[in-house]
Amino acid sequence: MALVSILGHPHKLSKTSSAPLISSFHINGYHQKTHKFSYKTNLPRRKVVMTLLAAPTQHVVQEKSAAVTLTALVTVKFKKSGSLKEAIRRSVEAATGPQEGGVILQLVSKDLDPETRKPKLSEEAEIQWSKSHKSEADHQTYKVNFKIHPKFGVPGAIYVCNQNEEEFFLMSVSVEGIVNFACRSWIQPAKVAFERRIFFCDKAYLPSHTPKGLIELRQKELKDLQGDGKGIRLPTDRIYDYDVYNDLGNPDKGPDYARPTLGGKNNPYPRRCRTGRPPTTTDMQAEAPPSPSLPAYVPRDEEYEEQKQDFLSHGRLKVVLRVVIPVLIAKILGEKNLYLAVDGDHQQQSKSNLKIVSLDKLLYRNLIFKVLIKVHELIEKILELDPPKYISKDVIWGLPDDEFGRRVLAGVNPVNIEKLKVFPPVSKLDPSIYSPQESALKEEHIISFLEGTSVQQAIDEDKLFILDHHDIYLPFVDRINAIEGRKTYATRTIFFLTPLGTLKPIAIELSLPSAEETASSKQVLSPPNDGLSYWLWQLAKEHVCSNDEAIHTLVNHWLKIHACMEPFFIAAHRNLSLMHPIYKLLDPHMRYLIKTNSFSRDILINADAVIETFNAPAKYCMELSCFAYRDWWRFDLQGLPADLIRRGMAVPDSRYPHGLRLTIEDYPYAQDGLLIWRAIENLVTQYVNYYYPDAIIVQNDTELQAWYNESINTGHADICNATWWPKLLTPKDLISILTNIIWTVSGQHAVLNFGQYSYSAYTPARPPFMRRLLPSEDDPAYEHFLRNPQEYFLSSVPSLTQAAKYAAFLYAGSGHSPDEEYIGERKNLSSWSGDTEILEAFYRFSVEMKTIEQEIERRNSDPTLRNRCGDKIFPFELLIPSSESGTTSRGIPNSVTA
Repeated sequence: MALVSILGHPHKLSKTSSAPLISSFHINGYHQKTHKFSYKTNLPRRKVVMTLLAAPTQHVVQEKSAAVTLTALVTVKFKKSGSLKEAIRRSVEAATGPQEGGVILQLVSKDLDPETRKPKLSEEAEIQWSKSHKSEADHQTYKVNFKIHPKFGVPGAIYVCNQNEEEFFLMSVSVEGIVNFACRSWIQPAKVAFERRIFFCDKAYLPSHTPKGLIELRQKELKDLQGDGKGIRLPTDRIYDYDVYNDLGNPDKGPDYARPTLGGKNNPYPRRCRTGRPPTTTDMQAEAPPSPSLPAYVPRDEEYEEQKQDFLSHGRLKVVLRVVIPVLIAKILGEKNLYLAVDGDHQQQSKSNLKIVSLDKLLYRNLIFKVLIKVHELIEKILELDPPKYISKDVIWGLPDDEFGRRVLAGVNPVNIEKLKVFPPVSKLDPSIYSPQESALKEEHIISFLEGTSVQQAIDEDKLFILDHHDIYLPFVDRINAIEGRKTYATRTIFFLTPLGTLKPIAIELSLPSAEETASSKQVLSPPNDGLSYWLWQLAKEHVCSNDEAIHTLVNHWLKIHACMEPFFIAAHRNLSLMHPIYKLLDPHMRYLIKTNSFSRDILINADAVIETFNAPAKYCMELSCFAYRDWWRFDLQGLPADLIRRGMAVPDSRYPHGLRLTIEDYPYAQDGLLIWRAIENLVTQYVNYYYPDAIIVQNDTELQAWYNESINTGHADICNATWWPKLLTPKDLISILTNIIWTVSGQHAVLNFGQYSYSAYTPARPPFMRRLLPSEDDPAYEHFLRNPQEYFLSSVPSLTQAAKYAAFLYAGSGHSPDEEYIGERKNLSSWSGDTEILEAFYRFSVEMKTIEQEIERRNSDPTLRNRCGDKIFPFELLIPSSESGTTSRGIPNSVTA
């Protein structure tokens, strides 16, 4: 930002200023440019013409006869016109408008000029393209010649200035096919971004090894990305900064849309990328929601690429088409006794479909109903919307016990099952706040299911396991139950490990908060022995699934991955140069996370949006997530081995693969996950040891230490003093931290995200919320339950339209876009073109992913593994590395792309 003085008053030229180039020439070795600026002041509006002197260029052209010419290939891409209206506008401008400006490029040497102590520069070179010759093809390549002094040295960076009217995407610059610049960045017009962009050659450098000619530029580029923490961020900005989650509500719409700020002493939470929008009128501490004039901000290069945007647009269209008939039927005929059912099973997936069904057989005589369900089936067929992959006609009224048990090991949320260590289970909630929480589970509830062993013996022999959502849910139960159309319990489920290696549910505890412990506040159900107890047992399992779905969505998926990883990536952009080897390693794993989180705050997790609409805690969803962050999240236990050990699902044992003995040998998530984890760890180990052979290099790497310290102290400021944060002093520390991050955003995210439609879209199998508690004998609805338990069941789970909307939402959110980059793939390896050891490590990692894929497919066809193979048993595919585009329930992207 330039400072000018007018009549003795200094003024800053703001970003809104327009600075068209008037003239450009060299004088006395300096590059002189004259610009006309508009500026804002409390004085009458004026214009000033000022002359800026750029960096010295006296050694660019000393003796023209001695100049050397370097040829470069510059590859660019232009933004698609999008709409027909925009295409016509561009065509008219091309025919009638003035010729566009050029793109000015200038090479920077790795060496300093011995006299000026400034980097040596080439002469400027220019690329010209006319509007009429712009192509919306994938890319265009231009040839450009640079003139350099014979003693220029090796190019280490390149300046780029866009003097056109529109932005363009600079993909790469290759100088003589030897020095490469993988730019992959949007270049804004000079009227928007006054300073030239700088790009560094692909070679990785630790800060202490930076060529002298690039040291100042390296530091300046990081400073530009950090900003000053002030002002509104514009869509063209590249600034990464932090803020609290004060943008989830919209109090200007009314008190029902107000939401507490997450982040700070009262509500500890990770930080997000700052946008700087103005406050709401009602609450000055709340940030106003995005609007057409102030859209949701992410740094320009974080935006979704066009393929991804098109994919999301098509997904939204499918959502609308998929729900239109169920909504229409509900409007005309009502929803009572209507539900979605699967016709077919997983062995005939191509012939399966999701049908609208009614318990009222008379309704099938209604012509309107018959026509509408036929139209619905036709829409599903035309759009090729397969039903949820891992659902069959056997689960219309909830999951059978064996499938219910299998899914805690091989479902969409296989990360909460724990070994039972104490019976009855003990609550960790503060009794002074929540009253003593003694479990109602007793030995008589489970002893008959233990096949002749005592409870303690079963615990000692690793045969009892628990899915415990009691403590995290109980503080919210009363508030949830006060919401119309929401009813819930805090649940605990006990499982017994059968001789076949499968889990069988043997007891479910349902708890309601109560100031005094009463029989009605807790109830325990066991597997049924008659028709009435069968339906109560099925309803109890539905409440367990509802608890589990909320914990999966709000804690395991959103909090632990999306929210908790974002500060590490903001800090990486702010503190790690693009030349830094750790930035280059993390780069493909950071793709889209910041944008996806911004997108989520805009339409998913904000007030009255999708997450609140479809999850049991409703408007308390993010508060539950906040509660989990404060009391349950730990970065040092985020990695797979540490998590398995914490839950008692594995014990360290060097005799077993990966140094762990699984408590349940046939645990598909753990078995497959450890293959991925170990491959990541091996790659990171080779990579880190190559650049950091000694601990002192880790400790003296200023950028690395700044990245990690800022991730904790600013990005996780509310818990930065926790003693469990890992230190970063040795290469081993760095390997552990990086492996943890890469696993979380790749393998862990793949499991929790890309199986959502297949496992959760059929709501009777996994309802996101319940509408009724279990009936009791003093309940007025008890007689209705006795007369028609199926009707009661349907009135307890989400309605037809709620179920249809939820399925459509999960279908759109569980798919891979065509531009997905999967684990083992790297688009640009030129950064290590001279580093054979690193290239070989990446190659081995890619081959290992293919080997792992084959091993998982072998396991899925092994009949001895009953949790992934057998009659009516679905394979576990969520950790298969590769996938096609679409909702496939497999594939591990490098990063959080959804």
